[in-house]
Amino acid sequence: MPSPRLRRVAVLVLEGAKPLDVGIPAQVFTTRASMPYEVRVCGAAPGLVTGGDGLSYHVAHGLSALAWADMVFLPGYRTPDRDDPPRSVVEALSGAHERGARLAAISTGAFALAATGLLDGRRATTHWHYTRALARRHPRVRVDENVLFVDEGSVLTSAGAASGIDLCLHILRGDLGVAASNHAARRLVAAPYRSGGQAQYVPRSVPEPLGERFAATREWALGRLGEPLTLEAMARHAAVSARTLSRRFVEDTGYTPMQWVLRARIDMARELLERSERGVEQIAVDVGLGTGANLRLHFQHILGTTPSEYRRTFSRGE
Repeated sequence: MPSPRLRRVAVLVLEGAKPLDVGIPAQVFTTRASMPYEVRVCGAAPGLVTGGDGLSYHVAHGLSALAWADMVFLPGYRTPDRDDPPRSVVEALSGAHERGARLAAISTGAFALAATGLLDGRRATTHWHYTRALARRHPRVRVDENVLFVDEGSVLTSAGAASGIDLCLHILRGDLGVAASNHAARRLVAAPYRSGGQAQYVPRSVPEPLGERFAATREWALGRLGEPLTLEAMARHAAVSARTLSRRFVEDTGYTPMQWVLRARIDMARELLERSERGVEQIAVDVGLGTGANLRLHFQHILGTTPSEYRRTFSRGE
């Protein structure tokens, strides 16, 4: 049988592009045996593009790469609040979207995406230093400064450079499943659970020392998902009251402790469905959800599908 077509990824380098923002999607999705992607780095035209931080880029492709791509990444760039990208870039991005490509902005790349009008009426984020500027320049965009990334389906945005990793892992999780996303996270030496629903929300104040204690409690809980976990047990581990844990946990993760545990259990179930032949009933026991009916209920509520359908979609036959 013919091999499936590789998914096409274009990384659009604009004037003043930030090197880390360019490198993240280029490295995460670079073509290798374990990754069904083909990557092209492009600019407004082939040739030299002056970047930020004293670096320049020699790109082999122009805007034709956007017509080719299934996914277009827009890395952040310097002074995004001064001028919009060239009209040719804006039109090429709009055309790619019309043809069905997803557009994903890292950091201040959100300004280029907003210039297309595709973020109007939608939720979006960018680097915290520029959230107010984005809201002023594009008042129809619903700017959320409290998240690491936003997935609006065909348009996605992320906060600072490290959040670009979270966004890429989130995309991998949706395209290829949890096992592939976790494999990529290990290769990047990155946290696999900062993406999606686990820890998108971050406080903007200086973290209190208690934050480190909660990180240890989250790690402790991840190692005990198959066991009974209660709010009181987690509070005892964190050495705080249950009320304090609940309040601060929401600030750290966007979820109550037990909501976070439930999503961690669903993620564990996803990986077991992908990588093992265990039945749904056994997986439900293994991840601490008790019964297959309980697993199916929460799986449907959180992911909008059934465990069996998920397995058919993402099983690697290992």
